[in-house]
Amino acid sequence: MHVSSEIPPLKLVVVGHVDHGKSTLIGRLLHETNSLPDGKAEAVIAMSERRGMPVEWAFVLDALQAERDQGITIDTTQIFFNTEKRNYVIIDAPGHKEFLKNMVSGAALSDAAVLVIDAKDGMQEQSRRHGYILHLLGVRQVAVVINKMDLADYREERFQELTTEIRNYLSELGLEASAIIPVSAREGQGLISAPDRMPWYQGPSLVQVLDAFTPPVLPTERPLRLPVQDVYKFDERRIIAGRIESGRIRTGDTILISPSNKKVTVKSIESWNTNAPALSASAGQSVGITLSEQLFIERGQMISHEANAPVETNVFRARIFWLGRKPLEVGKRYKLKLANNEQTVEVQSIETVIDVENLTTHSGDTLERNAIGEVTLRARAMLALDEFSDNPKTGRFVLVDEYDTVGGGTIFMEGYPDQRSRTDVRSTNITAVEHRVTPELRAHANGHEGGVLWLTGLSGAGKSTIAIELEQQLFAKGYQVYVLDGDNVRFGLSSDLGFAPEDRVENIRRVGEVAKLFASAGVLVITAFISPYRADRDRARSIAPDLFHEVYVAADVATCEGRDPKGLYKKARAGEIKEFTGVSAPYEEPVTPEVTVDTADRTANESVAELMAYVEENFSLVKRNGDGR
Repeated sequence: MHVSSEIPPLKLVVVGHVDHGKSTLIGRLLHETNSLPDGKAEAVIAMSERRGMPVEWAFVLDALQAERDQGITIDTTQIFFNTEKRNYVIIDAPGHKEFLKNMVSGAALSDAAVLVIDAKDGMQEQSRRHGYILHLLGVRQVAVVINKMDLADYREERFQELTTEIRNYLSELGLEASAIIPVSAREGQGLISAPDRMPWYQGPSLVQVLDAFTPPVLPTERPLRLPVQDVYKFDERRIIAGRIESGRIRTGDTILISPSNKKVTVKSIESWNTNAPALSASAGQSVGITLSEQLFIERGQMISHEANAPVETNVFRARIFWLGRKPLEVGKRYKLKLANNEQTVEVQSIETVIDVENLTTHSGDTLERNAIGEVTLRARAMLALDEFSDNPKTGRFVLVDEYDTVGGGTIFMEGYPDQRSRTDVRSTNITAVEHRVTPELRAHANGHEGGVLWLTGLSGAGKSTIAIELEQQLFAKGYQVYVLDGDNVRFGLSSDLGFAPEDRVENIRRVGEVAKLFASAGVLVITAFISPYRADRDRARSIAPDLFHEVYVAADVATCEGRDPKGLYKKARAGEIKEFTGVSAPYEEPVTPEVTVDTADRTANESVAELMAYVEENFSLVKRNGDGR
């Protein structure tokens, strides 16, 4: 059989529980499609005869002597075969749970999958885990083979029973099998033609299902993603090298370098041993480019077009399959490998642990080996990445611990914003005005310094109650004081914003700038905002670092929900409010606040008294100097 080499082969991963017959299936499939090298079939037959056993087609894939001795596949094996319609690359992934990371590696490279289920043993835990991993990795073309039907006497009843169970499980994952095919790989039944020993089956053969899969398409229509692999000096040129993961790049394009946010023009696309320079390149190509100006660019940065830039963030959520011998724990740090970027990340939280047997979820502080969970990871530096659903190439990663790959995952940003800077000054021909009334003069006139008391905490923690009472008591003592409250601000300053993560970011940015103006005018500003993201509070602090004082109004979700003064938790639980902090959106507790007041076990008056003492100690000139104004 001959298929045009111009058509890219479909990458097919074969997965399933150990001993369910994957290697036998592949070996017999290669034989039936005449894809074995000359003499290979005869060698397998002779080897089986020497061992006094029926023909064992699994020997076709045995590349390691250890595999023959143990009778299990211990590494992914890639082998080419073809049908009359197309070429394939089969990735045989191990079923034994000890080698799950190899299965993950194989599935991550695939365009489609074959899930093999033993007709006698049925769905096993590892079968379910493999199905879930296919779901996590975005493999949507899945054929299910019910193998070893000869051991079930080719009974239709057993096939229908397993078909119902398999379809139910996959549907809960959001997957739909392209077909469920009864086969006997050892006997060659159902692989390339209708199985004559199962006349009750009127569906397609395995090869017919594979040939009907959508052919692989390079992601050229997705936004440009070119992770920088290295920078080389060649002649007088500095060549930025890397592999285009998606999209296209052309000479003359204006590109964005993330996360440094530098813009530059592509001067040339370098090529070797060609008569003319390349004018464009697309996904799948490894390229070198030169730029119109010299910029500091390093390995791991991401090249894109400005109009469709990747997400820039130092915190994201992920669905992780954990492979480490030691459990994944909150607070532990690992090396994250994302495209060509390597950064240290810390496990900020584990939201859920997923039971792959019944797809239920539960909370937990650890993720044990071979478990799957949803976690939040925080990096020390900003990362350029994509949600997996938007771009699988730059939306998945691996975690490394002491040189061992211990986990892999896919990225989603639910509840977290894109932190790409939106604070660049766009106005032109402007000059900052210097005030003649200095902060020192204002403080002397007021008897206290200006500043920002930034109250943060969950809804219902008591921020507004404390802020309003604190304002009244400070005013009575002669302070120039004003409260910026979250709800009040949204009637005016932020009336155009909703509660999506990006809107929350912009709301806090505006409040930070307004608070700075108040504080610079000598006013003590008290802000009462949930401000759930640590990065936003850090950004507000950076606006006026000497004036900013973070106050964590601490109360857990259960306490706040028990109070529920505005009925918001009730609405959030009923699904009437989307992305509600503490229920369906994250809240990141302050790490080192200047003050923490725990309102779960103290009254509002006690909290206000503590803050009054803090203000007197840190802002009052009378208290500090003891000599009045």
